[in-house]
Amino acid sequence: MMLQRGMNFRAKPNYSIILMSVRKGAPYRDCWHEDSELLEYEGHDEPKRGDLDPKKVDQPIRYPGGKPTENGKFYDAVMSYKEGKTKPEIVQVYEKIYQGIWSDRGRYELTDGKIVFDGQRNVFRFFLRPTKTPYAKEPFLRETRIIPTHVKVAVWKRDQGKCVKCGSTKNLHFDHDIPFSKGGSSITAENVRLLCAKHNLSKSNKIMSLGPWISGLASIICSKTG
Repeated sequence: MMLQRGMNFRAKPNYSIILMSVRKGAPYRDCWHEDSELLEYEGHDEPKRGDLDPKKVDQPIRYPGGKPTENGKFYDAVMSYKEGKTKPEIVQVYEKIYQGIWSDRGRYELTDGKIVFDGQRNVFRFFLRPTKTPYAKEPFLRETRIIPTHVKVAVWKRDQGKCVKCGSTKNLHFDHDIPFSKGGSSITAENVRLLCAKHNLSKSNKIMSLGPWISGLASIICSKTG
């Protein structure tokens, strides 16, 4: 499925999809609250047309004909949940970490939303929390299983956007060299690397030797500096 916009309410029958970014120069002020895994997500602007500067007008909740915009759909879902009418909307989150590269951040629950004045105009702020998982009662495991954005960016640059086993640039995964289930860390680039889908699936939860990876990486560095 190709997505052309950042907010996609009920893109699938059972969940919505949002695209977000905390990179420098991102068009919206999204942010992660790393201590709680809370995602704070900004609503989207009016489409740019004519002399209209979308950053100087309120983010829209309804179209002129009365139908809700994507902001309105997400906001209505928040209100329905807060009034006890429905369960929180399930949202699949993808984070842009590099040009053309999106990271699957998993499923979240849309639990709150506000319209706030940012000093110039009214904008939407949505708040999402991770969906409950089998390890929800183990907050330390839940917090450290997720690979932080800055680690992913460092790994992508270090591995040059290629599988460290075969050099493929397609269907890449961020992989724990020592699996998380076996005590491997998510918060350091030294334990994370890029693998293509084939090599990631063949690995399963086995601890692979660091030797071939380090040797391969060294040869890449030498070839570039030699």
